[in-house]
Amino acid sequence: MNEYGRSPTSPVEWTVMESGIGPLLLAATDQGLVSVVFHAGPRVRERALARIGDRLGAEPVESASGLLTGAIRELSAYFAGELREFGLPLDWTLSSGFNRQVLRELATGVPYGTVVGYGDLAGRVGQPAAAQAVGAAMGSNPLPVVVPCHRVVESHGGLGGFGGGLETKRQLLALEGVLPEPLF
Repeated sequence: MNEYGRSPTSPVEWTVMESGIGPLLLAATDQGLVSVVFHAGPRVRERALARIGDRLGAEPVESASGLLTGAIRELSAYFAGELREFGLPLDWTLSSGFNRQVLRELATGVPYGTVVGYGDLAGRVGQPAAAQAVGAAMGSNPLPVVVPCHRVVESHGGLGGFGGGLETKRQLLALEGVLPEPLF
């Protein structure tokens, strides 16, 4: 077992899919989707796969057995505006403790087309003074889009930060109808 409780023989498969926000690297284990990485060009992909392999104790292999079929199908439907709630099995191995608690609350408690403040999300997990820690949890989210950290905003109406870049966050919020589509 590695430090994340995973047997080094557990398979980790990956692929890159095109999306409305650019290429996404998807990685899955036999437990479910484990990672989504934005802007998955060759250099980003190489670094992400090395990091995933190190953390999971298994060399990721390009998708071969179909572990990613459901993720591709659901993400494609989401970007086409046809899916509002993901039903994928998720592998939470790459998050733990407070971060995992916050991310699970986000995944189940902040529906499509809505937003929540960092402080409000902190309160939902019983830590009302932990807004900055919620921000850190968003920054460490291994499953963006599926675990919708783009729906977390500042209390005064600002977008806040986003690992995929603020333009990507704007695009996701526009897709969900929270923000207007850009004029050009």
